Formats: sequence, structure tokens, C-alpha cells
Amino acid sequence: MSERKPSLKRTSLYVSGASPVNMIQASFYNEDCLVYDMEDSVPIAEKDAARLLIYQMIRDHRPAGKYIIIRVNGLYSEFLDDDLEAAVRARPNAIRIPKVESAEEVQRVANKIRAIEKTAGIEENSIDIWCNIESYTGVLRAYEIATADPCVVALALGAEDFTASLKAQRTKAGLEIFYARNAVLLACRQAGIEAVDAVFSDINDEEGLREDTKLTRNLGFDGKTVVHPRQIDVVNSFFTPSAKEIRYAKRVLEAVEEGKRLHKGAVTLDGSMIDKPMELRAYATLEQARAAGISV
Repeated sequence: MSERKPSLKRTSLYVSGASPVNMIQASFYNEDCLVYDMEDSVPIAEKDAARLLIYQMIRDHRPAGKYIIIRVNGLYSEFLDDDLEAAVRARPNAIRIPKVESAEEVQRVANKIRAIEKTAGIEENSIDIWCNIESYTGVLRAYEIATADPCVVALALGAEDFTASLKAQRTKAGLEIFYARNAVLLACRQAGIEAVDAVFSDINDEEGLREDTKLTRNLGFDGKTVVHPRQIDVVNSFFTPSAKEIRYAKRVLEAVEEGKRLHKGAVTLDGSMIDKPMELRAYATLEQARAAGISV
């Protein structure tokens, strides 16, 4: 069995398999998910070395308390089969597939993973699958991809490739990805899996990151992919309930319990009616707080 999976997915930090120093340093940051990358950040000539480094890092020096992900090379690349062989045997929490555009692609990879699990004596379906949605085709088929296999637990939007597929310009305001964000999010909610937002690529623009992450959080995403350690704490702060939100959630649930005790048909708090969605949001807020180590 792979290590118990932390429930928070606020931040997913990419770290290149071509950089042993960065791989070691990444263990000491506050990201919830650590994504060891075999794909874009690794030059062609270093693919084999990166694959071996990632395997040994996870098998022998696995960071504690992290949800460990390996991003393999593309679905039609010459490296995929070797990547999957090493990735499955390293036993991460998840394998992240780039540029997914159909359910059939997911099923093909899932079957390869299961075959390797069986050969290696690893419990079947013990490794999650994350699918990167990075084209207009992937966005249009997001729900099909989200429900392609029981091991799919998250979709992650890739904004740079998506906008390129549209021949659109990537901007910090993000209007060009607004529909894609909502389409991916809706597919995830319908499928009951997690939705991970796109990278904010300007690592020097903290205010821009804050605005982008605030929008992400308000839309309903579960977390965001980051590409630099300095982005982690900013993103985490938006996906961690504040003291004010925790207090309000507790008051909502206390009011609900009081209403049940008094057999009230309708319950109010501060002059506003408490409905079922408010109650569910309150439970979710407290669950998030507990997962983040906050005593409630």
C-alpha cells in the first residue's frame, strides 16, 4: 500500500526530475502535493536519468506528509511505457497524465498501470490518476475523462497549452480560460472528484497571484498547481479557512443543532435563514480546517 494520503490538495508543486537539488529542497516546503516531473522540465537527453532519480527518490527518500505524484511523459511519446513501469513500482500516491483528450486514453493508461501493479505484486488500483486538461478537446470532453476510470481522482487545468490550442493570448486577467475553468470544475463536481486550477506563471507577481487564487477559490476549485516555492504559502492561505470563517461555520452548525433540539422547521442566524447548502458549507469548512491542522 502507498502512504496514507493527506486530504488537502491546496497546492501541487512541480519539481523537475532533472534537478536532484530541487527534488531534495522540495521536501521542506509547505505544498500538499509534490509532483515529480518527467515531462516538460526534463530535456530529451536526460529522460532516462530523471526517471531513475525520481524512482529512487520516492522509494528511498520519500518526503513525509506529502501526497506524492509523478507526471509521466505524453500519451504518445516513446517514453511513456518506461515511465509507467518506473512510476508504478515507485508507488506514489498518484500518476499525473499530461494532455488528456479522451476517455480511451485514460483507460489505456489505467490498464497499463494495473498490469504493472499485478506483475510487481502491488495492490490493484492503489495508485490514483490525475488527468491534465490542456486543450479545447480535453475541456469539451472533461466529464468523459473524469469518469473514464475509478482511479481518476482529479482533473487539473493546463492554461498555457489550452490557450495555445485556441490560438488565444494568455493574460493575467484570465478571461480566455474562464469557460475552461468552469467546464473542468463542473465536470469534477458531477464526477465527485477534485478540481485543480492552472498555474499562475509570473512567479514575481505576488499581487497577481493573490487575485488569481482568490478567483480560483471563489469559483470552487480545491487547489492550484504552482511552479515555484514562493507561491505555495500564498495559495495555501486562500484554501485554508480563516478564523472568521471557522467561527461562522461553528455558529451555523450550532444553530442547526439548536433548531433540531427545539423541533423548529426553520432556523435563522443573524436574521438570515439557514438552508441545507449553508449547513453543508459549514461542515466542509470545518473539515478543511481540521485537515490543515487547525483545532476547531
